[in-house]
Amino acid sequence: MPQIREKKERALGEKLFLKGERCAGAKCVMVRRNYPPGAHGKRKRRASSEFGTLLREKQKVRFLYRVDDATVRRYSKEATFAKGVFSSNFWRILESRLDNVVFRLGFSVSRRAAQQTVAHGHVLVNGKTVTIPSFRVKAGDVITLKERALGFGLFQDLGSRLARQQTPQWLEVDPEKKAGKIAGAPDVEVLETMFDATKIKEFYSR
Repeated sequence: MPQIREKKERALGEKLFLKGERCAGAKCVMVRRNYPPGAHGKRKRRASSEFGTLLREKQKVRFLYRVDDATVRRYSKEATFAKGVFSSNFWRILESRLDNVVFRLGFSVSRRAAQQTVAHGHVLVNGKTVTIPSFRVKAGDVITLKERALGFGLFQDLGSRLARQQTPQWLEVDPEKKAGKIAGAPDVEVLETMFDATKIKEFYSR
Protein backbone atom coordinates (compact mmCIF):
# COMPACT_ATOMS: atom_id res chain seq x y z
CA MET A 1 0.00 0.00 0.00
CA PRO A 2 2.77 2.56 0.75
CA GLN A 3 4.23 1.98 -2.72
CA ILE A 4 0.80 2.46 -4.29
CA ARG A 5 0.44 5.83 -2.56
CA GLU A 6 3.92 6.83 -3.71
CA LYS A 7 3.10 5.88 -7.29
CA LYS A 8 0.07 8.17 -7.18
CA GLU A 9 2.28 11.11 -6.23
CA ARG A 10 4.86 10.27 -8.88
CA ALA A 11 2.19 9.90 -11.57
CA LEU A 12 0.78 13.34 -10.77
CA GLY A 13 4.20 14.91 -10.21
CA GLU A 14 3.07 16.45 -6.93
CA LYS A 15 3.97 16.01 -3.28
CA LEU A 16 0.51 15.31 -1.80
CA PHE A 17 1.65 14.28 1.71
CA LEU A 18 -0.17 10.97 1.37
CA LYS A 19 2.22 9.42 3.92
CA GLY A 20 2.09 12.20 6.49
CA GLU A 21 5.30 13.45 8.09
CA ARG A 22 7.46 11.20 5.89
CA CYS A 23 6.61 13.49 2.96
CA ALA A 24 8.21 16.47 4.69
CA GLY A 25 11.72 15.01 4.69
CA ALA A 26 14.34 13.49 2.43
CA LYS A 27 12.59 10.10 2.47
CA CYS A 28 9.70 11.51 0.43
CA VAL A 29 9.37 9.72 -2.90
CA MET A 30 9.10 13.07 -4.72
CA VAL A 31 12.58 13.89 -3.45
CA ARG A 32 14.09 10.49 -4.20
CA ARG A 33 12.29 9.61 -7.45
CA ASN A 34 10.68 12.70 -8.95
CA TYR A 35 9.70 11.09 -12.24
CA PRO A 36 6.73 8.99 -13.46
CA PRO A 37 6.46 5.38 -12.25
CA GLY A 38 7.15 2.53 -14.66
CA ALA A 39 9.58 -0.16 -15.68
CA HIS A 40 11.69 2.07 -17.92
CA GLY A 41 13.34 4.15 -15.23
CA LYS A 42 13.80 7.90 -15.16
CA ARG A 43 12.21 9.72 -18.06
CA LYS A 44 10.66 13.08 -18.91
CA ARG A 45 7.01 13.75 -18.26
CA ARG A 46 4.82 13.92 -21.32
CA ALA A 47 3.00 17.13 -22.15
CA SER A 48 -0.64 16.80 -21.07
CA SER A 49 -3.61 17.34 -23.35
CA GLU A 50 -6.36 19.72 -22.22
CA PHE A 51 -8.39 16.78 -20.93
CA GLY A 52 -5.31 15.31 -19.28
CA THR A 53 -4.69 18.56 -17.42
CA LEU A 54 -8.28 18.68 -16.15
CA LEU A 55 -8.17 15.02 -15.14
CA ARG A 56 -4.89 15.55 -13.31
CA GLU A 57 -6.40 18.27 -11.11
CA LYS A 58 -9.40 16.09 -10.30
CA GLN A 59 -7.12 13.20 -9.39
CA LYS A 60 -5.13 15.47 -7.09
CA VAL A 61 -8.29 16.18 -5.11
CA ARG A 62 -9.25 12.50 -5.01
CA PHE A 63 -5.88 11.35 -3.72
CA LEU A 64 -5.19 14.32 -1.45
CA TYR A 65 -8.53 14.15 0.40
CA ARG A 66 -9.09 10.41 -0.17
CA VAL A 67 -12.52 10.78 -1.78
CA ASP A 68 -14.01 8.96 -4.76
CA ASP A 69 -15.06 10.45 -8.08
CA ALA A 70 -18.75 10.56 -7.15
CA THR A 71 -17.90 12.61 -4.06
CA VAL A 72 -15.76 15.08 -6.01
CA ARG A 73 -18.59 15.45 -8.53
CA ARG A 74 -21.13 16.04 -5.75
CA TYR A 75 -18.94 18.63 -4.04
CA SER A 76 -18.36 20.36 -7.38
CA LYS A 77 -22.09 20.60 -8.00
CA GLU A 78 -22.72 21.91 -4.50
CA ALA A 79 -19.98 24.53 -4.85
CA THR A 80 -21.37 25.62 -8.23
CA PHE A 81 -24.83 26.40 -6.89
CA ALA A 82 -23.71 27.89 -3.57
CA LYS A 83 -23.35 31.65 -3.16
CA GLY A 84 -19.89 33.06 -3.69
CA VAL A 85 -16.85 31.95 -5.69
CA PHE A 86 -16.71 28.32 -6.82
CA SER A 87 -13.05 27.80 -5.88
CA SER A 88 -13.57 28.99 -2.30
CA ASN A 89 -16.82 27.06 -1.91
CA PHE A 90 -15.29 23.83 -3.21
CA TRP A 91 -12.21 24.11 -1.02
CA ARG A 92 -14.25 24.90 2.12
CA ILE A 93 -16.40 21.81 1.59
CA LEU A 94 -13.31 19.62 1.45
CA GLU A 95 -11.61 21.29 4.40
CA SER A 96 -14.75 21.03 6.55
CA ARG A 97 -14.75 17.22 6.41
CA LEU A 98 -14.19 15.71 9.85
CA ASP A 99 -11.37 13.45 8.67
CA ASN A 100 -9.52 16.46 7.25
CA VAL A 101 -10.00 18.42 10.48
CA VAL A 102 -8.69 15.50 12.56
CA PHE A 103 -5.61 15.54 10.31
CA ARG A 104 -5.20 19.34 10.34
CA LEU A 105 -5.42 19.44 14.14
CA GLY A 106 -2.67 16.85 14.46
CA PHE A 107 -4.70 13.99 15.95
CA SER A 108 -3.58 11.85 12.99
CA VAL A 109 -0.40 11.97 10.90
CA SER A 110 -2.22 11.63 7.56
CA ARG A 111 -5.72 11.88 6.13
CA ARG A 112 -5.71 8.13 5.62
CA ALA A 113 -5.01 7.60 9.32
CA ALA A 114 -7.61 10.26 10.16
CA GLN A 115 -10.30 8.43 8.19
CA GLN A 116 -9.54 5.25 10.13
CA THR A 117 -9.52 7.11 13.44
CA VAL A 118 -12.98 8.51 12.73
CA ALA A 119 -14.42 5.30 11.27
CA HIS A 120 -13.25 3.27 14.29
CA GLY A 121 -15.26 5.53 16.60
CA HIS A 122 -12.36 7.24 18.38
CA VAL A 123 -13.47 10.83 17.63
CA LEU A 124 -15.98 12.96 19.52
CA VAL A 125 -17.63 16.09 18.14
CA ASN A 126 -19.10 18.17 20.95
CA GLY A 127 -18.93 15.10 23.17
CA LYS A 128 -20.75 12.78 20.78
CA THR A 129 -19.23 9.95 18.76
CA VAL A 130 -19.10 10.54 15.01
CA THR A 131 -17.97 7.68 12.76
CA ILE A 132 -18.54 9.32 9.37
CA PRO A 133 -15.30 10.75 7.87
CA SER A 134 -17.27 13.05 5.53
CA PHE A 135 -19.19 14.64 8.44
CA ARG A 136 -19.10 18.45 8.07
CA VAL A 137 -17.88 20.43 11.03
CA LYS A 138 -18.96 24.01 11.72
CA ALA A 139 -17.71 26.99 13.70
CA GLY A 140 -17.82 26.31 17.44
CA ASP A 141 -17.51 22.53 17.20
CA VAL A 142 -15.07 20.93 19.65
CA ILE A 143 -13.10 17.88 18.51
CA THR A 144 -11.66 15.40 21.03
CA LEU A 145 -10.71 11.73 21.26
CA LYS A 146 -12.35 9.20 23.54
CA GLU A 147 -10.52 8.51 26.80
CA ARG A 148 -10.13 4.87 25.81
CA ALA A 149 -8.44 5.87 22.54
CA LEU A 150 -5.94 8.10 24.36
CA GLY A 151 -4.52 4.95 25.95
CA PHE A 152 -3.61 3.45 22.59
CA GLY A 153 0.04 3.53 21.56
CA LEU A 154 -0.91 5.51 18.47
CA PHE A 155 -1.94 8.49 20.64
CA GLN A 156 0.51 8.25 23.56
CA ASP A 157 2.55 11.21 22.31
CA LEU A 158 -0.54 13.18 21.24
CA GLY A 159 0.07 16.10 23.62
CA SER A 160 3.57 16.81 22.30
CA ARG A 161 2.41 16.24 18.73
CA LEU A 162 -0.38 18.79 19.12
CA ALA A 163 2.04 21.27 20.70
CA ARG A 164 4.20 21.35 17.57
CA GLN A 165 1.34 21.10 15.10
CA GLN A 166 0.97 24.10 12.77
CA THR A 167 -2.77 24.57 12.35
CA PRO A 168 -4.54 26.97 9.98
CA GLN A 169 -6.11 30.08 11.51
CA TRP A 170 -9.63 28.67 11.42
CA LEU A 171 -8.65 25.89 13.83
CA GLU A 172 -7.60 26.11 17.49
CA VAL A 173 -5.81 23.35 19.39
CA ASP A 174 -5.25 22.87 23.13
CA PRO A 175 -2.35 20.41 23.66
CA GLU A 176 -3.01 20.07 27.41
CA LYS A 177 -6.69 19.22 27.02
CA LYS A 178 -5.93 17.33 23.80
CA ALA A 179 -8.80 19.10 22.12
CA GLY A 180 -9.39 21.12 18.98
CA LYS A 181 -12.00 23.73 18.13
CA ILE A 182 -13.38 25.11 14.88
CA ALA A 183 -12.78 28.84 15.28
CA GLY A 184 -14.40 29.86 11.99
CA ALA A 185 -14.85 28.99 8.34
CA PRO A 186 -11.85 27.71 6.36
CA ASP A 187 -10.07 30.63 4.70
CA VAL A 188 -8.77 29.80 1.24
CA GLU A 189 -6.62 32.93 1.24
CA VAL A 190 -4.64 31.73 4.26
CA LEU A 191 -3.89 28.14 3.29
CA GLU A 192 -2.37 27.53 -0.12
CA THR A 193 -4.30 24.89 -2.05
CA MET A 194 -2.54 22.13 -3.98
CA PHE A 195 -4.96 22.05 -6.90
CA ASP A 196 -6.74 24.37 -9.33
CA ALA A 197 -10.43 24.21 -8.41
CA THR A 198 -11.51 25.98 -11.60
CA LYS A 199 -10.27 22.99 -13.57
CA ILE A 200 -12.42 20.70 -11.41
CA LYS A 201 -15.49 22.69 -12.39
CA GLU A 202 -14.42 22.65 -16.03
CA PHE A 203 -13.86 18.89 -15.91
CA TYR A 204 -17.44 18.21 -14.81
CA SER A 205 -18.86 20.81 -17.19
CA ARG A 206 -17.60 18.94 -20.25
